[in-house]
Amino acid sequence: MERITTAGIYIHEKKVLVAKRASGGSISEKWEFPGGKNRWGESLADTLAREYQEELGVQIVFEREILSFDFENKGTLYHLKAALIDIPEPQFSLNFHTQVMMVDASALLELDFAPSDARIASYLVENKFL
Repeated sequence: MERITTAGIYIHEKKVLVAKRASGGSISEKWEFPGGKNRWGESLADTLAREYQEELGVQIVFEREILSFDFENKGTLYHLKAALIDIPEPQFSLNFHTQVMMVDASALLELDFAPSDARIASYLVENKFL
């Protein structure tokens, strides 16, 4: 089985938005870059807009894809696509997370991420996005 999954990367003043998942599920209580599974026929921008609305209650502006890679989890091959986004009004409601915060490069690398999100975090730091 194959799926497309997404991560929206919101960077403001050299800090990036991360969110901590609530208990339950495969990435219970881990930090992540919000996003989620693509639905059939959705573009990357559509998926991120829907996921940010569902998860954090905010509208986003899609900017551009910056990273894609494949990984496997529980027998499913995922094609992850990460994109830069803007959030014009970052007032969050936490529907699937217990916490959101903006972190700089050094704090980012200290967080307990799901493996795919850890790879994005390393990419952001290595490529001087923060």
